[in-house]
Amino acid sequence: MHKYFRAVGFSGPLKAHDVYNLIEDVLDHADHRAYITDPDDEDSMMAELRLDYGNGYGICAVGVLDELNNFNCESLFPYYISESVSSLEQVSVEERIEGHTFAGVVDDLSVGTTLIFRLINAVEFLKTGEPQISLIPGTSVCLSGLCIGGTVMLPILKTEEEIEDTREKDMERRNLMNMARRGDEDAMKNLTMQDMDMYAVIMDKLQEDDIYTLVDSTFMPTGVECDLYSVLGEIQRCVKTENPVTKDEIWILTVMCGNLLFKLCINSLDLYGEPAEGRRFKGVVWMQGTVNFQDGSNAFEDL
Repeated sequence: MHKYFRAVGFSGPLKAHDVYNLIEDVLDHADHRAYITDPDDEDSMMAELRLDYGNGYGICAVGVLDELNNFNCESLFPYYISESVSSLEQVSVEERIEGHTFAGVVDDLSVGTTLIFRLINAVEFLKTGEPQISLIPGTSVCLSGLCIGGTVMLPILKTEEEIEDTREKDMERRNLMNMARRGDEDAMKNLTMQDMDMYAVIMDKLQEDDIYTLVDSTFMPTGVECDLYSVLGEIQRCVKTENPVTKDEIWILTVMCGNLLFKLCINSLDLYGEPAEGRRFKGVVWMQGTVNFQDGSNAFEDL
């Protein structure tokens, strides 16, 4: 995921010595540090170090501290942390193949699909003592994302009646999906029929209209990585900031995709168009997130 360093302001190519310098910078100037005994080695400590550059984005180093206090970095990745709750659904967490990194999984009705994201506060999860690959009660998720190629699009013109009709249909669909989740066969049939009817209507209108005049939001998995999603949603808020190290301009966008609200971080060099409230954003996003654990203590220590 080194290419996503662009999203937090490192637009130049990262060479081996650049990565080494970044690791040293995180070790020396980390704003947040979290430690826990390594689950695989009781004589070592798993460490999670974050260096913020402002406005919620920065670089995280995850690795192991041995008996001599030497840090072995196993994963270095850029992050953006949102403070806005995106989902109140129960979350399951699974360790990834990459050492000491975790993926969060939430089945949210807002997007109608299982959403997988990179868990940023992994040490906090480990401190809860919850087993992996099991639903964790009493949690909420703050979703965020990084993007290295996005487009700003104009919104679809809608009347108040059309907006209200869309809102009612969304509520009806969410209720059907909730019933289908509990095993209601009639709800499953209704959802299938709705999807078939929607597909037929769109295919008919595509003969004369552009797809983006018919579909105002999408949230779909894309590529071979499980936490990459192709999104199209309405921009609720946009803020421009600057990486203090590289001086790259960074856009922080709050996007409503269907009924899912999340924030994303993108370099102004990679954004085509001028973002504004009410316009739409389209791009491929690497989803990340922090989970607020009901009984978990805050593992991070501000320096």
